[in-house]
Amino acid sequence: MATLPQNVEPAQGTEPSTELQVAPPPSEPPRGAGRNPLALVVVAVVAAGMLYFGLHMAQRPRPRLTQATLAPDFTLESLDGKSMRLSDLRGKAVLLNFWATWCTPCKIEMPWFVDLQNQYGSKGLQIVGVAMDDASKEDIAKFAKDMGVNYPILIGKEAVGDQYGGVPALPETFFIGRDGKIVDKIMGLRGKSEIEQDIEKALETQRGATGEPAVSASAGTAPK
Repeated sequence: MATLPQNVEPAQGTEPSTELQVAPPPSEPPRGAGRNPLALVVVAVVAAGMLYFGLHMAQRPRPRLTQATLAPDFTLESLDGKSMRLSDLRGKAVLLNFWATWCTPCKIEMPWFVDLQNQYGSKGLQIVGVAMDDASKEDIAKFAKDMGVNYPILIGKEAVGDQYGGVPALPETFFIGRDGKIVDKIMGLRGKSEIEQDIEKALETQRGATGEPAVSASAGTAPK
């Protein structure tokens, strides 16, 4: 006597059938049925485009910035509509901070930058923030005002980020000496004391003449 499949209950008021019902095998669709040649072409083109884009991005030359490397120059627009060029700050120590309004660690360190600009500004420090997000200029300006920012905020561009190695994570901060060369860099959030140490290292450098190597103030070999 045949039995019903498990987990299936007969309808009320009926007796279970003693005959095993065998369903006919499904018929195979004709070969090639359901395939749209145009769709296959579109899929192939998209896949090829994605592959090309991936290879192109992987092969894009990005500079490897290390200590004593001359910081790449750039010109960006500030929140007040003026153009600011990095090389115009030569002779000052520069803390160049790449950040974004959505970056939580950035919100932690920005008040530190406000304090450090107040503390070291008279000694030759200039902090510069570069906003690397899609927020409008108005939203960035409001954010900076709410944070009490007292240093220039520039509207970032991808090309400038590429000059600095692609800026793979935020925040990312470069410490630039008076001679325009990179003293150190920090990726991610670090302690305020560590940031202050790098600022002091940048302040110790001297501008020097064009083409001359960086000279430390502690060496006592270059005029101020």
